Amino acid sequence: MSWYFRAIGFRKIFEFLLLVAFVVFFVGPLLNLAVLAFSSKWNYPDLLPRQWSLQWWYFVLQEDDIAKSIGLSFLIAALVTVLSIVICIPAAYAFARIRFPLSRFFLFSFLLTHAFPKMGLYVSIAVLFYKLGLMNTLLGVVLVHMINVLMFMTWIPTAAFRNVHTAQEESARDVGATPFRVFRSITLPMAMPGILVASIFTFLNSLDEAQGTFLVGIPDFKTMPIVMYSIIADFPSSAGAVFSIILTAPTIILLLAAQRLVSADIMASGFQVK
Repeated sequence: MSWYFRAIGFRKIFEFLLLVAFVVFFVGPLLNLAVLAFSSKWNYPDLLPRQWSLQWWYFVLQEDDIAKSIGLSFLIAALVTVLSIVICIPAAYAFARIRFPLSRFFLFSFLLTHAFPKMGLYVSIAVLFYKLGLMNTLLGVVLVHMINVLMFMTWIPTAAFRNVHTAQEESARDVGATPFRVFRSITLPMAMPGILVASIFTFLNSLDEAQGTFLVGIPDFKTMPIVMYSIIADFPSSAGAVFSIILTAPTIILLLAAQRLVSADIMASGFQVK
């Protein structure tokens, strides 16, 4: 047996152990969540549920508040993504192409939303929104979500635009293309993978946002993460597992789509700001 391990090599064995640890600590809880969502009676120390059922799926999907929270979460996430693209993409292009005083300072200032505890930041925002009449409004919730995703929608597109060589843009202008035509036909398509990654991160971040929505949107705007707290507290764990799958599924689907559409090198370069 010892010769077999020597033939494989220490590195291969170590990589296999890391894979096993990943499966146990990451995939294991997800599998437990999936089994729990379809179980009707599952008690320790049973390896699998004694009864399988879809009753908690029917319960979650038939509840009016839960159905409304799902639709509201996707609506807010879509609005935040679209508005962030409209506002932040021109700013990212300016950071990448225009040299102006304190440009690096302004770019790094977008990190401030992630440099402090979120609850303290949201309380300060809530005080300001109360004075402006934005509490318990859709606009207030969208603005809170946008503040939380500014870093993604500026840093990643800025790096994507910087990776587009200016020589390509200059060549197009030399043959008579207008600046807008150059941006639309050359710069934007080449930077699109980075913009796509930033948009996916923005959508998922907005979909999972709970604290800011709770402070600004309660009681009329209850998104999935907020409703999930009450489900976990007031209903059996199977109902919470069902709602967790509904909340997690978009994340897994979008990340898999991003993996198919965008290479790892492009995703990594999105976080490199020179």
